[in-house]
Amino acid sequence: MATLRGFQHEMNEIHARELAKQRALGIAEREKENKKVGSKVVEVKRDVVESDAGRPDSSIDLDGMDEEVQSLLLSGETPKYEKARDLIAQLLTRSRGEYICRIGRRPPHSELFAGQPLNDGEEWLGVDRSLEEMDRLHQLIAQIAEEVGGQASVSYESRTNHPRISLLLRLPPPNVSLTPEVRCAVVGNVDSGKSTTLGVLTRGGLDDGRGRARVGLFRHKHELETGRTSSVGMEILGFALNGSGILPTTSNSMDPDTIRREKLGWEEISSQAAKIVSFIDLAGHEKYLKTTLYGLTSGAPACVVLMVGANAGLIGMSKEHLAIALALSIPVVVCITKIDMTPANILQETVKQVVKVLKSPGCRKTPVFVKSVEIAVELSQVYAKERLCPIFLVSNVTGEGLDHVRAFLNLLPSDEHDDSKFMPDQPLEYSITEVWSVPYVGTVVNGIVNGGSVRVGDQVLLGPDANGNYLPTSIKSMQRKRAPVNSAEAGQCVSLALKRMKKQAVRKGMVIVHKTESPPPKAIRRFQGQVLILYHNTTLQKNYQAMLHCGAVRQTVRIIEMNHPQGILRTGDRATVTFEFISHPEFIKQGMKLLFREGKTKGLGVVTQLLD
Repeated sequence: MATLRGFQHEMNEIHARELAKQRALGIAEREKENKKVGSKVVEVKRDVVESDAGRPDSSIDLDGMDEEVQSLLLSGETPKYEKARDLIAQLLTRSRGEYICRIGRRPPHSELFAGQPLNDGEEWLGVDRSLEEMDRLHQLIAQIAEEVGGQASVSYESRTNHPRISLLLRLPPPNVSLTPEVRCAVVGNVDSGKSTTLGVLTRGGLDDGRGRARVGLFRHKHELETGRTSSVGMEILGFALNGSGILPTTSNSMDPDTIRREKLGWEEISSQAAKIVSFIDLAGHEKYLKTTLYGLTSGAPACVVLMVGANAGLIGMSKEHLAIALALSIPVVVCITKIDMTPANILQETVKQVVKVLKSPGCRKTPVFVKSVEIAVELSQVYAKERLCPIFLVSNVTGEGLDHVRAFLNLLPSDEHDDSKFMPDQPLEYSITEVWSVPYVGTVVNGIVNGGSVRVGDQVLLGPDANGNYLPTSIKSMQRKRAPVNSAEAGQCVSLALKRMKKQAVRKGMVIVHKTESPPPKAIRRFQGQVLILYHNTTLQKNYQAMLHCGAVRQTVRIIEMNHPQGILRTGDRATVTFEFISHPEFIKQGMKLLFREGKTKGLGVVTQLLD
């Protein structure tokens, strides 16, 4: 496992280095373009500065600013009130319209996450406030939030043992195209409760213990008949300014037909939401592993929600899904479901098993049981950075634990502006993950903007096709969560209607780039990668074939060369391997992470060199 940790660290270094190179090349290209039209290089630099202006600055002491704001407000002086308002506006701008303001003295994370009764120690953070001061500050901060066009809502409050309160300050997005989105991939073994939990979260009504909550999520007849998801489904949960979920009015209906029929449309949710959580509902059965892997690699999820049935434990594909999420360095959240129907001793065994697996050398995660809203609020902000794994114990029949899950999801930070994943200051790069033919519209593609931005009416190139060429087209219209928008930025998931383009000419894994004087990106048939063999029961040799997953690309590859001394690879071996696509060339870049599999054989790697 030490080999895997070292390899992942090396992969991340290669990925970061290649991103930095691509950024430098992109800026150089923009400088060239500006010089051609008589602009100055200064304009390019100004663009870069402006694009960085809204990004959170990790060097700022947010706790110190919180206390400064509170001191200014308690003074009762008008000039200081105005200064506090300016500081709050600044905090909201820097944190992209969402900020948690903490009032009162609170326990440190180490003590809070330990799950033990809180001891009043010297290491508690913040400043003690009386109930009167806390209520006064709450009132004033809520007033300021309204003055700057937002709203303040209570995320957590305790009026005993050091009065403290966490306020969520949130600004409404200017339009649907700028609504922050958090993408969560939902995985787990068959019958672990994935679709049922999503049905309860997104529809509002509880389950009847026989699958009523999940009927509205299934897309195919055979899914309704078997109760098993076989495709990559997408569900969204919208949160309003005050942090409450946006749910249909028929959420408490007992009639399955009503549940399927009377649901809020995505465009309705999008128009009302201040934040959207998108759930990628992935299949749990082993025969759909290819589909699940594609959802994890192409959907760029901010986290993986692993569902574990309390009655069955961490079995079958659950371990496989957990291993893939860890290999791809995606933060993991665990939901133990069906606690209402599981005997206490079996539940205890499942919890022990989950904790043991998370603490094992292969995972190196610190499990944190979310037993209160306060833990959910604080954990949502730090779990990814500190290698913590939140564990929720939930029942979709009684509703136990669901409030904690909703509080956690409501405050999850969006990764749309994560510089390590997306590049807003680069030329357009849009990867296609779905293709449809829509009556009276034409060919529509869905995917993620990895770099740059795109607008309706843009002249673009689509490719590479089977011969490695790019086809000209233009953006006829655009939707985000089925609501019409005019533009999209790096990190966003949008659907594009393409002008004069047949569906047969488009496939998953293609990219859309802007039509410029410079040639489009080269289509790649062969490339080199640093790989680590995670598991194989015999040996890998030249001409070995496997299914490769690399971003939105999914195609069979052949190993044509490896630099291993013996010319073969076994479990745990590392090597530089040359791959060749079997069917057609693809768009890939240096630094992209890859995963290949054939049956239970799995390899992890990173693209290091493009050959041709």
